[in-house]
Amino acid sequence: MKSKKLYLTIFTCFLFIIILFSFTNNCFAAYPKIVKKLISAFENIETYIVAISTPAAAVAIGAGFLMQKFSFGDEERIRIGKKLIRISIISYVFILLLDLIIAAIETLVG
Repeated sequence: MKSKKLYLTIFTCFLFIIILFSFTNNCFAAYPKIVKKLISAFENIETYIVAISTPAAAVAIGAGFLMQKFSFGDEERIRIGKKLIRISIISYVFILLLDLIIAAIETLVG
């Protein structure tokens, strides 16, 4: 008789835990409204930054290339042009990697 009560108690606790963990995301709001608005705002900002960084990098690379070509042998301008090209490529790659890392974190979290 005691073993039936013990099994029934364990089964009831186990069932309660399963129900609790399976319905927590469905029964309660995951985020308050203000947090949802902030998340969507940051996603919009991220989209705009990636959209703006592509033409900005292209303009910077073009300016560095033109600075090199029209330097007329001035070593300072050639060096500045190479530096501008290198920094703009590194910055653009950094922005794209941040976008990739944020997307990976979002898939892991939610």
